[in-house]
Amino acid sequence: MVDPPMMQFHPKSRPRAPIFFMVITIALSQAGHHASAFDLPANSTQCLLGRAESWDSSHATLQLFEKSNNHWQPQGATWKARLGKNGLIWGRGLHPLPKNASIKKEGDMRSPAGAFRIGGAWGYDPSIRKHPLLPYRKITPCDLWVEDPSSPHYNQHLVLDRPPSSAWEKKQQMKQTDSAHALKLYIGHNSKPQTIPGDGSSIFFHIWRAEGAKPTAGCTTMDETKLRQLIANIDPSRNPIYILLPEPEYAKLRKAWKLP
Repeated sequence: MVDPPMMQFHPKSRPRAPIFFMVITIALSQAGHHASAFDLPANSTQCLLGRAESWDSSHATLQLFEKSNNHWQPQGATWKARLGKNGLIWGRGLHPLPKNASIKKEGDMRSPAGAFRIGGAWGYDPSIRKHPLLPYRKITPCDLWVEDPSSPHYNQHLVLDRPPSSAWEKKQQMKQTDSAHALKLYIGHNSKPQTIPGDGSSIFFHIWRAEGAKPTAGCTTMDETKLRQLIANIDPSRNPIYILLPEPEYAKLRKAWKLP
């Protein structure tokens, strides 16, 4: 498991360093260019497989797999998820970017595709106990997630040592009363140490809206019960992998990448 990047914090904040575990997503360029060689972790024995109909689809199906004797075995049935309103697009993560690939931008309403770290869980409850190994932080009024591309702390979590007072701080404040954000998992798109201003921020797995009737601004969402089940079953010691592919690319890559 790769060590997490160091997080930077606002001078008037106190640092929090959540433990990170690895989650991988694999995809191809929208422009039709194949991704460069990228080896899946040999010690990854847990996989969340996500499949979308196309790059422009805002719907996906998810299914959890575990590897036994070098074979992927399904762990339960598939379930539904929602993606960005405009579908998927290459994000900035662990993967090499294809030549001339379109890259996610702030406000493009697309979910980032690629290989990403994923951080711990965040939410409104004081704690979650379904998986003691999973890092969790209760969101407070002092928690900010910077979505301002002009800030040196773009796409970073900040913890103020006091309630937010300025208009800027209040705008960056993590959501406090939104039921869709009552529980979520961080996806390490465009994260340190190679954060590019404007290339997208604040990407999470979280609870969907209107029972799945609404797409997202870029996050991946699902039913709350399914999200809680996922959190309960994800095992960081297995080096879990998250694979998201449009169906045609999944068919092309399945054998080559030894996917479920």
